[in-house]
Amino acid sequence: MPLASRLPAGILVAIFLPPCVAAQSERAVQAASLDSPPALDSVIPQLAGKRVIFIGETHDRYDHHLNQLEVIRRLHQLDPNMAIGVEYLQQRFQPQVDDYIAGRITENEFLRSAEYFKEWGYDYRLYAPIFRFAREQGIPVRALNVPSSLASDVAKLGVTGLSESQRSLLPREMQPADEGYKARLRAAFEEHASAQKSAQESAKPGAFDRFVEAQLVWDEGMASHAAEYLSANPGRRMVILAGAGHIEFGSGIPTRLERRIHATYAIVLNSGVEIEPHIADYILLSQKEELPSAGILGASLTDKEGECRVASLSPQGGAEKAGIKRGDVLLQVNGQPIKSVADVHLALWEKKPGEHVEVLVRRGHDDRHFDVELAAPPKGPN
Repeated sequence: MPLASRLPAGILVAIFLPPCVAAQSERAVQAASLDSPPALDSVIPQLAGKRVIFIGETHDRYDHHLNQLEVIRRLHQLDPNMAIGVEYLQQRFQPQVDDYIAGRITENEFLRSAEYFKEWGYDYRLYAPIFRFAREQGIPVRALNVPSSLASDVAKLGVTGLSESQRSLLPREMQPADEGYKARLRAAFEEHASAQKSAQESAKPGAFDRFVEAQLVWDEGMASHAAEYLSANPGRRMVILAGAGHIEFGSGIPTRLERRIHATYAIVLNSGVEIEPHIADYILLSQKEELPSAGILGASLTDKEGECRVASLSPQGGAEKAGIKRGDVLLQVNGQPIKSVADVHLALWEKKPGEHVEVLVRRGHDDRHFDVELAAPPKGPN
């Protein structure tokens, strides 16, 4: 039975994971009550005593991001002198983040200039409440991640295969992964290879070692950037939001940050993790929540030669009904210029099923306008 299955909707509680206590036998056993876990109110003061609070997530779980926001809200009420560090933006986009938080640019200008839909891609509605709260309250947000191309190149070539200019982007120090972290990464590596049907690639000599190096580039890069900010702002705490794999057991970002600045920290994970000793300090329990359906064009799109083209159409989808055809080149959606699939995501991310958008396409030598009624995504198998 899922941990949160007995909780009323909207209730957020936390399991405190105590240190191992020796039983009368030689086995050390821990126990956590799921019938009467502590309310979040009793946990927040304990988190407030830490300089850094890591809150792990499954990226597409809406309730995880709502939980993160709730913890941020409550910590901010106790002490507004805080910052938020995020995995899902790269360090090079810090000026754009600062401009958005300061109110100098709009949300769409921020998403475009930070290349959100190109570099991260998860539905921005998952994260919008956190960014909007930070903007309303003037909470600094730090973009922690390294360039995605750097981690990708390390996974292909290894650190020793990088050019001198690429090596200049690496964190100054990188510690090896502990054995437990390696074992978890091995499982992720094999699962990824199976999903991508790339067993031959994964079998190449050194493939797993390069995969681990790429993970360490992420972890050390984010830890290094957070440490720099905290060192420059000694009176400020930071809440760091990242995938659970970067946080659990402290093996990813937490111990690498602590190594740099010796900050006290707590690890908070969300429903859905397999609870094991020492995986976290707290587990937040919440019912799984789904985002409302987004409006979609009903077309599969592809980037080709600097253009966004229609690769296929959903039968009886909005685009097909409007008259758009396979091979059409998208030029504008609601007046916004389209050069890539990411631009389409930017134009549509707030749109709902039933709304209409004006789509300008090029077909051959002609430009054509279409009024498209957006639909909900098709329901997948249960």
